[in-house]
Order: sequence, then C-alpha cells, then structure tokens
Amino acid sequence: MLNIRLCMYVYTPSRRAWLLRALIHRKDFQVTQRISSASAPGRRASRAVGASLLALLLAACGGGEQKPAAAGGGAPPPPEVAVVTVTAKTAPLVTELPGRVEASRVAQVRARVSGIVLKRLFREGSEVKAGQLLFQIDPAPYQAAVDSARAALAKAQANVTQAAAQATRFKPLADAKAISQQEYINAQAAQAQAEADVAAARAALRTAQLNLGYASVTAPISGRIGRALVTEGALVSATEATQLALIQQIDPVYVNATQAVAEVARLRKAASMAPADLSAVRIVLDDGSELPQRGRLMFSDLSVDPTSAQVTLRTEVANPQAQLLPGMYVRTRLVQGQIAGAMLVPQQAVTRGPQGDSVMVVGEGGNAAPRTVKIGGASGSNWIVLEGLKAGEQVIVEGFQKMRPGAPVKPVPWAGAGLPAAAAVPAATAASAPASAASR
Repeated sequence: MLNIRLCMYVYTPSRRAWLLRALIHRKDFQVTQRISSASAPGRRASRAVGASLLALLLAACGGGEQKPAAAGGGAPPPPEVAVVTVTAKTAPLVTELPGRVEASRVAQVRARVSGIVLKRLFREGSEVKAGQLLFQIDPAPYQAAVDSARAALAKAQANVTQAAAQATRFKPLADAKAISQQEYINAQAAQAQAEADVAAARAALRTAQLNLGYASVTAPISGRIGRALVTEGALVSATEATQLALIQQIDPVYVNATQAVAEVARLRKAASMAPADLSAVRIVLDDGSELPQRGRLMFSDLSVDPTSAQVTLRTEVANPQAQLLPGMYVRTRLVQGQIAGAMLVPQQAVTRGPQGDSVMVVGEGGNAAPRTVKIGGASGSNWIVLEGLKAGEQVIVEGFQKMRPGAPVKPVPWAGAGLPAAAAVPAATAASAPASAASR
C-alpha cells in the first residue's frame, strides 16, 4: 500500500527529495517507529536499512534523479521554411487594367419614311445579315407616289419630243429668213426646258422609288439584333426618326481600358528600351478565368481626359462564342515593356501594407530577417522587385507560422518553384491591386 501511495505522488526529482526527507523524519512512519524502539547501534543500522529501502522504492517509481541534460540537447531544432533563391533577369512588365466591353459596330435601325408598321420579320436576339428585311411599313402611299412620278416623267418626255421637233422645223426657216430669229431662239429654249423637265421628272421618280424602298426596313450591318422597339400597327415617323431596333456586332469586340497618366509615366520609366509584345493582351473575366483567345492592342489615346487624368487603351478581341457582351466589365493584362535586372518573387512571399512592402529573407547565421522591398509590377504569379534584394539571397515563401524574426531557421527549396505559370494564382499588378497584407 505504501508503494502505491508513493508511486502516486512521486512525479519530479524535487518532489521525491522532499518526500524522502518527510518520510525519514516522520514519527508515525512505520520504519522510523521500529528504529526508535531499537538500541542506538541498531537504530543507526535500521535507519540505514530503511533509507536504503525507501531509496529503492523511489527509484522503482520514478527512476531516481534525472541526469543533467547534455549541453544544447534541450533546445528545439530550427524550423524548416521554404525559400526561393532570387536571381536578376529581364522580366516582362505586365499591367492589369479594368476595362469595359464595347461592340465593334453599332447600328440603330430607324424609320426613314412615315407610316404604319405592318410586319416584324425577324426574331429578337438573333443574328441578322446585312440587307435582311426587318420591318415592313405600309408601302401603298409610296407606291402611288412612284406611279405619279413615272407619269410625270412620261409627260415631260412627250414635251421634249414636241419641242425638239419644232426646233428642228424652225432651223431651215430661220436660215431662209422665213421666220424671225427670235422665233427660232424661242423654239430652242422650249426644247431645252422640256429636256430639263424630263430630268426633274426622273429625279422625282427616283425619290419616290427610294421612299418606296425605305418602306421595307433592312439591316444596315450584320450582327446580333436586340428586342423590337415598335410593334405591328405602330405609327413611325421619318421626321422624328423613330428607332425600331438596335444591331450590334460582337465578333470581334473592343475592350476599352483606362490607365492613369502617372502610372503610364512610372511604367515607362521602369521599362527598358526593349519593345513590348503588344499582341499578347489577355482578357480576365469576373470569375478569374481567362479567355482562350488573345486580344490585340489597337491604340492608346494621345490625349488625356481632363476630368480623370487617364488615358484610354483599346483592345480588339475575337468573340466567336459571344462570351463577351457589350457593357460587361473585364480586366485586361497587357505587356507594356520589359524590366532589366528585376528580381522575381512569388506573390505569397511579399507582405503589402500602408507602410510599404516587405519580405522575410534568410540572413547571416541562418536567421530570419525582414527586408523592405520596392514592387514595380507583376510577371505571371510573381512580383517584380526593383529594390531591396540582391541576387543569390534566399526569400522565405512558406513556413511563416513556425518561425520568429531573428530566430534561426532551416531553409529548404520551395516545392512551388517548379510549377508552371498557368497553375499559379493569377496575378494582379501593383497599379491595380490595393496594398494589403499577403495571406499566409
């Protein structure tokens, strides 16, 4: 029973020593009682035997006093952190800008003659071809105008025949002085006037025919037509140019993006003289996915918007599957130059905040140390570091939760360094991405 009680209370070397002293000097302890009833020499022998038994008992419960730990054996090993070794290289300067989709061609279908709409000959939201019949306006009044103009032309042509014959008959008479010269001149003038009336009648007939043709409203361009803005039986007016429908050509489409003038100047200063690849503009949708087809940068405005101090960039993008619709907001990633001597660092290794950007590097003695850096843009899934790092330095990418600044760490190569750029998280540029702390 004593052995069980001792084993229950013996936990540490200090507590075992205290319990040993307490049991040796306790008067009601069984061993000491037997010792007190014996003689002096026997008492000393019995006490020695009791102490030996007690020491054996304590050693059986706790293993005795622990040996001192070897020097340095109690310190934990330095934590492992994933690092990348930065190298200086020429990197493309990729800029991400917000943009808005715009149809490459837009046509408002309007009434060019007045009348009642008899038919709508298209399906709303469908693709139409240039010249396809869309609406039929009542053509009866315009057909009557054509017939009237045609009759006026015939009358004018008859007058020409009469005037020409009279002028021909008066010519020999005028030569023979049988009629006055004035009568001959009047006959020639009548012929010329009749010919002018014929020309005017032809023009009137052409106008009437045009109005009759305008009664059949056709598509001016090929594209996708929206909803009909009028229905059968509606009265449309040529004076007010009543809009009937809207046609938009969305293959290809334009993406208009804006960029601050200050950012343009900064990028031009950071970029080298190497030409940029302007044909590799990528379009990023709201869900972060990219269109498989690449856009082509058409132009950059030479003038600056005085109200916003921004420049407009227009990109042309093929849209065969109509994934981009007019008015949609997207993001454009375009190469605006190249930076020589840049350091590429994974985005998750950079901490961004109001005080600036910083990274953790493996410094002297294998200790983790913070380093302030200057970000100049993005290249794929990496930030482009312009200042703050040197070639050959090890930047910590993973393992921040295991280490402390200034404490030693064990660097290991980062496993994500060999991943392709397509598998990485899409990057945002320093110009468009807000400064925020990188998640660990």
